[in-house]
Amino acid sequence: MKQSALTVLTAQLLDGYRPGAAFFLSTPNQTLLAEGTFMELTEADGACDLQQLSGSVSDLLGRAARMNHSSPMVVGAIPFDRAKPAKLVVPTTVLWGGPLQFSSDTETRRPAESNSLPTYRITPVPRPEQYAQGVQQAIDRLRSGEMSKVVLSRALDLTSTNITIPIGQLLHSLARHNSHGYTFAVDLPKDHGGQGHSSSQNVLIGASPELLVRKTGNRVISNPLAGSAPRSKDPVEDRRIGEALLSSVKDLHEHAVVIEAVAEALRPFCRSLDVPNLPSLIQTETMWHLSTVVQGELLDPSISSLALAAALHPTPAVCGTPMELAREAIGQIEPYDRGFYTGMVGWSDAAGNGEWIVTIRCAEVYEHSLRLYAGAGIVSDSTPEGELAETSAKFRTMLNALGLHHNQL
Repeated sequence: MKQSALTVLTAQLLDGYRPGAAFFLSTPNQTLLAEGTFMELTEADGACDLQQLSGSVSDLLGRAARMNHSSPMVVGAIPFDRAKPAKLVVPTTVLWGGPLQFSSDTETRRPAESNSLPTYRITPVPRPEQYAQGVQQAIDRLRSGEMSKVVLSRALDLTSTNITIPIGQLLHSLARHNSHGYTFAVDLPKDHGGQGHSSSQNVLIGASPELLVRKTGNRVISNPLAGSAPRSKDPVEDRRIGEALLSSVKDLHEHAVVIEAVAEALRPFCRSLDVPNLPSLIQTETMWHLSTVVQGELLDPSISSLALAAALHPTPAVCGTPMELAREAIGQIEPYDRGFYTGMVGWSDAAGNGEWIVTIRCAEVYEHSLRLYAGAGIVSDSTPEGELAETSAKFRTMLNALGLHHNQL
């Protein structure tokens, strides 16, 4: 009977997460639970300057070490807008485990947080027809030659009509059904968002398929995704959808734009960089994606994961290209501030090693409400109907975890 103690430990890390002063991240390789706040990066420390963030974090970790923290690291989230403050803390304790594994008794072993599930009132922001109109505006601008790509998102506001949102149950469901991706939960400032919420909690939670950057010693890896298609429950149709995505001229172009930008951003830091000529397919529970793994050997092993992440963020996979024109279009078309959506979550230690995940397939969770986000990459060959359908499919990651099954939103 050799059930690994590591398996038990990682399950305990997931079950041990409690919102309020904790950070959780599971990856295909390891699981991290950080608790408490030993120190926090403030705006005075440089939390609003992404370009200088790596140096600011290095200074913060140095102060933590001088205050006798045995192995300081930062964990947290960085927003889409490079000028908005990051939410990064030096936790008091950090627990590591291997990859999450689920046995048949996992669901029965986990204690329920509530005797009943929430019921929700759902409000699309903007309404689907308005989102389609925004996509058409973007297509017109793309066809005029103004941009090559822009990513437009929309949101769903869900308000519980009966009980507090059970964050632990939601995290557990996301982790169980997205075991090949990156599941996370990060505390955000209580006053973040400006959406009129009065809440005792504000947590960014999600299950992203996309690695922005991982740095280990002198090695760096990024796994950008661009080009997506909703999966089918019929195996034959599902396989056909994946094969069609892999040969789609529109999606291959969208993907190539992203890979070119990622390689260009990483190349100045690298002695060598391996960029495959063609993408591969990866799948989540709800989507097919075109994927390329970019790997390199760093010129300077002391460069931090945060410095690399800052050079990459935001990639065309979540913003567009040229970046500044795409950001301007997003600000003009989207009816809200993205906040931490399409930012990054992760960690970095005193040696500069770390891992940062693109914040997609996610929601901000308050006491009695959530805001879910989904976006689609718009290129000149896009259609409003196609991009609306893609965002609807991407919502399914969070909706399924909430026990909701809406196909037309």
